[in-house]
Amino acid sequence: MVETVPHKEGVTVSATEKKVLVVDDQYGIRVLLQEILLRDGIQIYQAANGNVALEIARTERPDLILLDMKMPGMDGLELLRHLKKEEMDAKVIMMTAYGELDMVEEATHLGALAHFTKPFDIMELRAEVLRQLSS
Repeated sequence: MVETVPHKEGVTVSATEKKVLVVDDQYGIRVLLQEILLRDGIQIYQAANGNVALEIARTERPDLILLDMKMPGMDGLELLRHLKKEEMDAKVIMMTAYGELDMVEEATHLGALAHFTKPFDIMELRAEVLRQLSS
């Protein structure tokens, strides 16, 4: 039996099937997003950098990736290139700092579906995650 979690927005997400990978070098952002999305019955994975994120993406096959663009080591764009090359079908929502519009454009070309500029409204990001997971 598949458990579903209803939402105020009128969206229903299957709690037993949906996986989200949160990739950000800022611990506080990862924890905040985990706390918010766990309430919706979503399975959350965390990565502090692109290398760890790629390993998790390969083994866990998340449905959606919340991806910071600027990280030490492998940045968000490089991770997106790897995901595309390996034909992983996870949806991607980018999280960027103000002034990274060139990165947003390239990330969109690589398949990112949306972007949120930090500091973002956590409930708007949650609503977009739920929308993407239900479509």
